[in-house]
Amino acid sequence: MYITRHSSVTDPATQQSLWDLYDAAYRDMEAADVTREQLFRSEFNELLADPTNRVWVVRDENRPVSMSLIATDIASTRYLSRAFFERHYPERMRAGLVHYVMWVVADPAYQGTPAIFELARGGLAVEQEEGALLVFDLPDSNQPNEGGGGAELLYRLAQMVGPVNLASFGASRYYALDFAPEDSVAAFDRRERDRDEVRIDA
Repeated sequence: MYITRHSSVTDPATQQSLWDLYDAAYRDMEAADVTREQLFRSEFNELLADPTNRVWVVRDENRPVSMSLIATDIASTRYLSRAFFERHYPERMRAGLVHYVMWVVADPAYQGTPAIFELARGGLAVEQEEGALLVFDLPDSNQPNEGGGGAELLYRLAQMVGPVNLASFGASRYYALDFAPEDSVAAFDRRERDRDEVRIDA
């Protein structure tokens, strides 16, 4: 296994091979979270082509098996509030050192293998050397509680490359007002059946 670093990825064949990895990694997660975590293909290609993004790819015999994308210009993303980081981390923002992990993915066949560790050694080492504030977010499927989960994994991976602190900025929760709870649905079905029976008798 070896790691490669890319920016401005516009070659269609390379984009396709990276999309295949990305798509395979997200396929099993589609029904796991309320939010759509997977990007549309057009968004994916735009992010690969953006020269301010760092794309790290671990390959096994030239086949991409894990990948991360780190945005070094958070103004180019719609996911983070620039004003928040300008207020709380003004010096880092002025220096262009607030970065954002857009994704970390691994081929399902390579989950739990050295592929993720190779990714950490390559990508996180650069962030550590620069002294970046590297922001990331996780869906419930990867982070069901404030402690442990994916955050703990990334923290431990970061500790492999140097001193680091883990900060929490809170979480979003999703709610729904369900105007048809199960008992209402059952009652509605009964009314419909009764109505049909009346029509049949008539």
